[in-house]
Amino acid sequence: MASPSRIEADYLIETAFDPRAAAEAMAGEQSSGTFVPVPGETPELKERSAARIEALELVEEVSEPSLPGAGRPKSGDTPISRARVTLSWPIDNVGPSLPNLMATVAGNLFELKQFSGLRLLDIRLPAVFARAYGGPKFGVPGTRRLAGIEDRPIIGTIVKPSVGFGPQETADLTKLLCEAGIDFIKDDELQSDGPGCPFDERVRAVMRVINDHADRTGRKVMFAFNLTGEIDQMRRRHDLVLEAGGTCIMASLNSVGLVGMIELGRFTELPIHAHRNGWGYLSRSPMLGFSYVAWQKIWRLAGADHMHVNGLSNKFSEADDSVVASARECLTPMFDDKPCIAMPVFSSGQSAKQAPGTYAALGSADLIFAAGGGIMAHPDGPAAGVASLREGWEAAMKHVPLADYARDHAALARALETYAA
Repeated sequence: MASPSRIEADYLIETAFDPRAAAEAMAGEQSSGTFVPVPGETPELKERSAARIEALELVEEVSEPSLPGAGRPKSGDTPISRARVTLSWPIDNVGPSLPNLMATVAGNLFELKQFSGLRLLDIRLPAVFARAYGGPKFGVPGTRRLAGIEDRPIIGTIVKPSVGFGPQETADLTKLLCEAGIDFIKDDELQSDGPGCPFDERVRAVMRVINDHADRTGRKVMFAFNLTGEIDQMRRRHDLVLEAGGTCIMASLNSVGLVGMIELGRFTELPIHAHRNGWGYLSRSPMLGFSYVAWQKIWRLAGADHMHVNGLSNKFSEADDSVVASARECLTPMFDDKPCIAMPVFSSGQSAKQAPGTYAALGSADLIFAAGGGIMAHPDGPAAGVASLREGWEAAMKHVPLADYARDHAALARALETYAA
């Protein structure tokens, strides 16, 4: 894929004004212009620094504005149009800076009165960004190597209850899951370093279990410890996990922020499991905020190795086609010489029953498939829950219907009965 020479961003806009005039207001606001001409904004400066409208395509007209506060032309009752717009900026405006890129492609434009809807759909970046940022240090191959899993999804789960366990209870659950044959365990995003379960004590207790299990079996379970915090805290917590023999860390992207994630990506020696909690406030309104396709590129470039994408038939509001598009995008290279591929993480109400649909839609086994109740609530226990997920994925990858495969696989059969709803 050829990288553009300019920063490019695609938007879906909704406006009661002429769509091209509204797009010109976007371009001016986010580059050299403002609401009135100013001294110094010469034609030469505009040629050098102004954003350009690269494409404008009308999509439809709607009867009511999607968002409050939008303006209308003085001419009276005008149609409200939706359009797809592509803007571009010269790289010299901001340089290869992710924080300043965000101010450019997703800054004040969301507040412009011309719009009753505005959503960032995608971004494309010049190759200079690939040279400025490390991207995932481990991605799919490094994660598979550390987890010891090849040629199938990594089967994972989440510590539940989300909070309430102390370090020893967390370690006891980890032991149960290790003996059940789990590949991957993660802290819940609500659990980091509270007085009831201090980070340091939790890491030491859990890693004693994982290291003992690895000594006995030769297989080290990957545990993503949630080190979300301030930058110095994250560095110290990372170093503790590394020293204890851990193989993964986790950070909540919207909590640590872009600069926090960039710094974590620079100093980490472990894969970063990037959690997207808070994603709904950026995306749930269809005419405001971000598409995941655009949003996840920023975090991959900053260093995320794993990216949460929700799951099929999930417990949240996201449609399956959106989940699949998100996961595919994580596996799509960003630059010719630097793919920056992250492993998608499917979670949220998952069990063996979603394996065929997930595999058929994604066309890849490069994913983490994380189930809580799909493992712990299996009627024959967690070991059977883990087995049911593996059997479900075996069936999916062999293109055998689950019901047929379940005839000779008891754990899968019981899972299909339990999670039939």
